[in-house]
Amino acid sequence: MLCTRLTNARFLTMDPDHPVAHDLGIWRGRIVGLDEAVTSLPAREVIDVQGATVLPGFIDSHVHLAWTGFKAGTPSVAPCTSVEDVLAAVAEAVARTPEGGWADLAGYDQRGLGRHLTAAELDKVSAGRKVFMMHDSGHGCMVNTAVLDLLPAELPHEEGFLAEGAMGAARALRLPYSQQELADAIGLAARTCLAEGVTACAEAGIGGVLFGHSPVELGAYQLAQEQGKLPLRVQLMVSADRLRPVTAHEDDGIPRALDLGLRTGFGDDRLSVGALKIYTDGGMMARTAALTGPYQGLDHTGQLQDAPEILADTIVDGHLAGWQLAVHAIGDRAADVALDALERAQRIRPRPDARHRIEHAGLIRPDQLERFARLGVTAVIQPNFLRYFGDDYAAIMGEERAPWLYRGRGFLEHGVTLVGSSDRPVADGSPLRAVQFMVERASTSGQVIGPDEGITVDEALHAYTVAGAFACHWEESAGSLTPGKRADLVVLGDDPRSVDVSRIGDIEVVATYVDGRETEEAAS
Repeated sequence: MLCTRLTNARFLTMDPDHPVAHDLGIWRGRIVGLDEAVTSLPAREVIDVQGATVLPGFIDSHVHLAWTGFKAGTPSVAPCTSVEDVLAAVAEAVARTPEGGWADLAGYDQRGLGRHLTAAELDKVSAGRKVFMMHDSGHGCMVNTAVLDLLPAELPHEEGFLAEGAMGAARALRLPYSQQELADAIGLAARTCLAEGVTACAEAGIGGVLFGHSPVELGAYQLAQEQGKLPLRVQLMVSADRLRPVTAHEDDGIPRALDLGLRTGFGDDRLSVGALKIYTDGGMMARTAALTGPYQGLDHTGQLQDAPEILADTIVDGHLAGWQLAVHAIGDRAADVALDALERAQRIRPRPDARHRIEHAGLIRPDQLERFARLGVTAVIQPNFLRYFGDDYAAIMGEERAPWLYRGRGFLEHGVTLVGSSDRPVADGSPLRAVQFMVERASTSGQVIGPDEGITVDEALHAYTVAGAFACHWEESAGSLTPGKRADLVVLGDDPRSVDVSRIGDIEVVATYVDGRETEEAAS
């Protein structure tokens, strides 16, 4: 007897051997059959989906759950459109902060203000409190003099704006969070994911200087799971900051590792260790993505996180230690550093199925596409970056480079696995809105950016299902509605392949199923 049979549905299975179905059977959290294989079998529960469209649960291959949860509970200056409005919001937060404490704010973005604030301006409204405003990109922060006084005098900053490693030093003053605080934040973000049809995700870097929240951060995810606050599947990327020299057997050839040799693959189907996260550059919002040519109208080319040879050594050491690598590289110069190092690593010790990933791949020159393909590197992009920030990104790249932003068709035509993700909370996390952008390449203002990079709806859905599973080594158990795989499903109010492309992002997520059980978050 089946546990559940879903009937009267339009299942888009993403499985070429059985692309469309009307019935699906579930037993002990797994798909046991489709259509005639299950229609005559008795079931404890038969659910009439009333003609709805059902897809494999979306896989968001690059998220920041703890950051998302914390940001949701932090006062934001995002609605502010002037320096005066930001300072008023800071003054409000300061008024609620105990004397000598920290006033934390989110949503800072100099682009809407026309310039960065200054520490001196913050000092006027901080009343002796320490002010820390996180940049929306995650690659910088704005602080007042009370914070600067706690940092090394030689730490570089722009009148209170700290980028990349300097931001990490300021964040370190606020850390660590407790495991319970982290578990609560993770749970809040996980529920948001489910409401958008996401049933599995990859957390993009725990325990590190830039985005980590605690040196025992992995334990917070275990705590969340134990407390029932982790209702979806999570794979954890570990920051390369955590690598340390080890004296392993010479036959192992491992120069650096995590304690006990922990690496990609440890865990179970609900919580596991994924890739080693390595940062090579910054972000476009903060103007720190590393480019080969200057930003349009500016006299700089962004920055690498460290000397190229140091970054390369980390990439090679991670590969030698058996990790899948997730290399953050947004600018084309950073992509060169990543590709050079990955090629060197594979030359030293070939691992054809390592499935190394480049996270973001924000600006990729035409000549770099073939290298992605030859090295078997997966491109994990964030389409909603261009949907919401595309006008700005196109302007700072200029006419020649704008079509290279967050490519779609270029990757696919070269045989590169294209994976969709959100990088939440940096951008809207909705996979359906991202799918819409991947097809029409239009920002919210209507500007079309790189129209030749547009792909089909089927290809975009593939990026959030089959390709996402491949990138996380989940292809045997997720990504398609195939017998034997997990019964992780998303029920939609309409068929993304049938509606006008401009309506895809607004399709209702009716229900989300994990292990064959409907989750309360999406149903509420």
